[in-house]
Amino acid sequence: MSDTPDSAVRTYTEQHRTAFLDDLAAWLRIPSVSAQPEHDGDVRRSAEWLSAKLAETGFPVAEVWETPGAPAVFAEWPSDDPDAPTVLVYGHHDVQPAAREDGWATDPFEPVIRDGRMYGRGAADDKGQVFFHTLGVRAHLAATGRTAPAVNLKLLIEGEEESGSPNFRALVEERAARLAADAVIVSDTGMWNETTPTVCTGMRGLAECEIELYGPEQDIHSGSFGGAVPNPATAVARLVAALHDADGRVAIPGFYDGVTELTDTERALFAELPFDEDTWLRTAKSRAASGEAGHSTLERVWARPTAEVNGIGGGYQGAGSKTIIPSSAMVKISFRLVAGQDPDHVQQVVGAWAGTQVPAGVRHRISFAPATRPCLTPLDHPALQAVARAMGRAFGQKILFTREGGSGPAADLQDVLGAPVLFLGISVPSDGWHAPDEKVELDLLFKGVETTAHLWGELAAALR
Repeated sequence: MSDTPDSAVRTYTEQHRTAFLDDLAAWLRIPSVSAQPEHDGDVRRSAEWLSAKLAETGFPVAEVWETPGAPAVFAEWPSDDPDAPTVLVYGHHDVQPAAREDGWATDPFEPVIRDGRMYGRGAADDKGQVFFHTLGVRAHLAATGRTAPAVNLKLLIEGEEESGSPNFRALVEERAARLAADAVIVSDTGMWNETTPTVCTGMRGLAECEIELYGPEQDIHSGSFGGAVPNPATAVARLVAALHDADGRVAIPGFYDGVTELTDTERALFAELPFDEDTWLRTAKSRAASGEAGHSTLERVWARPTAEVNGIGGGYQGAGSKTIIPSSAMVKISFRLVAGQDPDHVQQVVGAWAGTQVPAGVRHRISFAPATRPCLTPLDHPALQAVARAMGRAFGQKILFTREGGSGPAADLQDVLGAPVLFLGISVPSDGWHAPDEKVELDLLFKGVETTAHLWGELAAALR
């Protein structure tokens, strides 16, 4: 063909722009809110819509997979190259709750395009970022003259991510043979900003606990008994105060066991990002940065483990005073984990530490929620470099690297399948995930299309 592959990708994408946006709008009109039981039928309808659209795209296998909760979608398009590597794309088709009265300018489930942006619940998180793969694979075929992708391409699009993915790991374990891959692409993430394309290299894990302390059998008079029996509210305050040392490090023995430390190269790459701490603080609605000494703000939120008090309570909370020693108190704590940390080990050391913080005469109970593992792909991994090259071809500029401070089910894919997890997203902070007037920048959305069109060839070469 006369076009170079890059220009052919762009030409094909532009030719199919209108139809692509019409299809995406149709999907966004389905209110697939997994958190609200009244939308169970809509979540199923969303899965069925996507399965049918993937079959229409050309995937010879497109199935709805049942779970004890909401259905997921699986699709597969084998390469005609017998030596091709296998790549699995992950995303989700459920969305956060949304209503006009929440502050939306328009109906959240009636998408509109204004000023080069598509507004609607799920436009960025995550339907738009799932859907760009449909046009991307077709552009890949058109630009290369292939009849099948350069890789064995699989998609797994779950339906419960916005509800905590309660059935996801079990689904991956049950279907591990069908999902087997040499690399996993997660398209449920974003870039630094509109003018700074970036690739995320990892996410932190998460462990959460609630610690309950019990003192007297009932609330008792602080005048008659205060200063002579242990107070569980005081005990929980002391426990919280003991979480960190004077340098902001978590003071739980064994907590840092196995932590993968930042390399000098990674620190230098973080420093290349156009980070303005004052702007970041305004976004955080905070007045000062704080945290572990010896690390920058970005290092703290991306590459260091943390302990945060999420809630604390005990005793009288009403107006005025009530002079009591409360019978109980509690604290909820979450721990963000980084590569090298084992959530089971963290839970063990936290449990042991909590026992040492409780005074005689106070009973305690600690309970943990299911943990999420951290995941990290080294900068020099060939698959990660392939993602950066594909993105660079689409954006025509240098691609920088970030990490994600939050947590998600991507680590389950890495853990069960034993494949590196790579993040490919084009969303930006202004897209308003989970907020009113969620949107996606259309220019960036189509850069996502172009990136995936280039990606399959790049990964086919990198993973051989």
